[in-house]
Amino acid sequence: MDADSIWFIRTVGTGERIVILFDGQGILLDIEGTTSSISFVYDVLFAHARKHLETFLQEQISVSSTVQKQAAALACETGLELLQIDASNVSMVARAAADLMARDVKSTPLKALQGMIWRRGYESGELVSHLFEDVPRALDRWTSSGLDVRIYSSGSIEAQQLFFGHTAYGDVTSLFSGYYDTTTGGKREAMSYSKISDAMQIEPRQILFVSDIGAELDAAKSAGMATALADRPGNVPGTSVYEHPMIRSFDDIIS
Repeated sequence: MDADSIWFIRTVGTGERIVILFDGQGILLDIEGTTSSISFVYDVLFAHARKHLETFLQEQISVSSTVQKQAAALACETGLELLQIDASNVSMVARAAADLMARDVKSTPLKALQGMIWRRGYESGELVSHLFEDVPRALDRWTSSGLDVRIYSSGSIEAQQLFFGHTAYGDVTSLFSGYYDTTTGGKREAMSYSKISDAMQIEPRQILFVSDIGAELDAAKSAGMATALADRPGNVPGTSVYEHPMIRSFDDIIS
């Protein structure tokens, strides 16, 4: 069976259901709109980061070299001409970060700062990650069958590990073999998926990438990967160059 093969089943009263019969070796997953709802990411995670960002920077800018480095990178990225970032001007960085979040800019230093803030929220119990109910059982099924399951998200690797380490279903990080973020490359660039394929040591055609964004799926398909479009509640229909089979649940992926 080819890794791209699709089995169509007509179900009574619900129209046509697409089931992907996948006999490849690896599955690569997006987070937002794929394993978790868009509303959780925007209304809970982003809101939490916005609420605590300036206070976090005020507290950490003079004591953490990591925070200082990421704040400086964000300031440079947004055109702030600051020779040094300290308590007197950190509010400018916070406002620039809030603007990036409002525009959903995939900024690497912003994602790093968000991850640090979310760590506090997860560790305090204030944050608990949402997963669609089919996700944990699918992850367990896939890994039990020997598939190499990994995550590729615009959020930092630290944020990804925190996310899956503090879900409503408990810590599911043991079900993943690896994580990738924007340090690998942009999610709409084919080269990024080639790099991930190399890192996984699996041919692209043996990897299934699942996302809710057509442009990301186009990039993965251009790199040779099999693809599936996640149609989750709250997702906004997008456009793509290629056609990608649409699934509503990970139960629709059979290995």
